[in-house]
Amino acid sequence: MGESQCRGIAAAAAALLMVVWVGVSDGQLAYDYYKTTCPDAEDIVRREVLSFALSDATAPAAFLRLMFHDCQVQGCDASILLDPVGVKSEMRSSRNFGIRKLEEIEHVKAALEAECPGQVSCADIVALAARESVALSGGPHIAIPLGRKDSRASNYQQADAHLPSPSISVDAFLQTFMAKGLNLEESVAILGAHTLGEGHCLNIVDRLYNPKADDQMNSVFEARLRLQCPTPAPLTNLTTVSNDITPTIFDNQYYRDILLGKGLFLIDSGISRDPRTSDLVKQFAIDWDYFFRAFSSAFVKLSSTNILSKARGEVRKQCGRVN
Repeated sequence: MGESQCRGIAAAAAALLMVVWVGVSDGQLAYDYYKTTCPDAEDIVRREVLSFALSDATAPAAFLRLMFHDCQVQGCDASILLDPVGVKSEMRSSRNFGIRKLEEIEHVKAALEAECPGQVSCADIVALAARESVALSGGPHIAIPLGRKDSRASNYQQADAHLPSPSISVDAFLQTFMAKGLNLEESVAILGAHTLGEGHCLNIVDRLYNPKADDQMNSVFEARLRLQCPTPAPLTNLTTVSNDITPTIFDNQYYRDILLGKGLFLIDSGISRDPRTSDLVKQFAIDWDYFFRAFSSAFVKLSSTNILSKARGEVRKQCGRVN
C-alpha cells in the first residue's frame, strides 16, 4: 500500500471517528437521521443544487462559502439565514460581504416542506448544499451526519468577532480552525475551498497597495491583479477576480497556484511559506487524492461544529425567520 493510500485511510478514519463522537455526544447527528421522517431529503437537495448550478456556474462556490460563514459563528445552526429586517443579524456584518444564495436555500426549504413538513432543518440544508456543491464541481463525495437544529438568534457582532478577515495571519488561522477540532493537516486542507469561486477587489486591495515586506507575490500575477483592481478604493464592490485558474472546478489547483506566488489572499501566501504548513501545501499540490481525503475529513468536522440540541434549537418553517 502506497504512502498516499495510507494517508487517505487515516484521514477517512479520522472523519468517521469525528462523526461517531459527535453523534454519541448529543444523541443527535446520524447518517440516516431522515430515514423515516424524510427519506428523499438528500436527493431533493441534490436536485435543487444541480438546478442552480446549471443556471449559474458560480452557485457551488456561493453555497460552500455560505456554509463556512454559518459554521464560523455560533456553530452550524443556520443563524446566517435569519432575515436582517428587525434584527441585527449576521448578514449585517461586513465580514459577510458577498455572501449569496440565501434565497435559493429558502427555495430548497420550500421543496422539502412540500415533501415532509417540519422535518429538515435549514442548518442541514446549508450543510447538504455545500456538500453537493463540492461533488458537483468535481470534488469528493462526502458523507456527513445530519440532524442539526436551527438557532433562534443571530448577531452581527458575533460575526464581526469570529469570521476570519482576508488578512488573517497563519497563527490566527491555525488557532481558529484547531479550536474547532481540526488538526494541522485538515486546517490546511479546508483552505482548499478557495479552489472554487472568486474574491472581491475590496478584500485584496490592501494587500496590493499596502504590501507587507514578507508577502511574496508573483510579479506578473500582481500586475494582473492591479489591472483588475486598479485603485486602492474600488469604484464598485462588485469587481471580482478568480481564486485560481479553475474557479468552477474543485481540484488542487489552488495549492499549485500559491506555490507559484499566485495566491489571492495573504493567508494563501502565508501557508505556502510557513514551515508548519508549507510541506502540506506541496503534498496537496502534487496529490489531489490526498487533498480530497483531508478536505473531506475537515469538512465533516467543520460542518459538525457546535450543533444545537433539540431543546436549544428548532426546525424553522422558513429559513429567514424563527417559528
